[in-house]
Amino acid sequence: MEYEVLTYGNKLLRRKASPVEEVTDDIRALVQDMLKTMYDSDGLGLAAAQVGRPEAICVIDIPPMRDEETGAPKRENPDVRMPLVLVNPRIIERDGEQVGSEGCLSFPGIFVSVKRAETVTVSFLDMENESRTVRARGLLARAILHELDHLHGVLLVDRMSPVQKVAVAGKLKRLRKQRK
Repeated sequence: MEYEVLTYGNKLLRRKASPVEEVTDDIRALVQDMLKTMYDSDGLGLAAAQVGRPEAICVIDIPPMRDEETGAPKRENPDVRMPLVLVNPRIIERDGEQVGSEGCLSFPGIFVSVKRAETVTVSFLDMENESRTVRARGLLARAILHELDHLHGVLLVDRMSPVQKVAVAGKLKRLRKQRK
């Protein structure tokens, strides 16, 4: 089943996620549906909140060509297998700083510069109910932090400066009017 991605203005995007008690076949099916929805929407990440679900789950898939720092065929996070599925994710450590352009499936057509940590360590449950930890840097760290924001009801608009909000005010107003 493919979900419809909720857009800015939908109140469900502000809901804080509920922890998953156990990774069951129903949760695995939800993850597969979220991955399909993300791929069909040309996204790099998707949180359950973006499809109206309350579970603390997010999926991320950074294609190799997007994860290369300098154009050389070297991935920033070669030890992290994609897609990355995070159930009940929790940031353990943040380090450094990066500023880069971010978009969001819930804010189609809007891209703004956002300051994030350069490196993050996140703990989570995998699809086999095993506790895991991943250390990520660069674009993957940015994607993890972005999706975890969704699980806490924090949206891209909350990360915008006042000047950025003014610059995209018309687009935000249109999204609120046509919200899904």
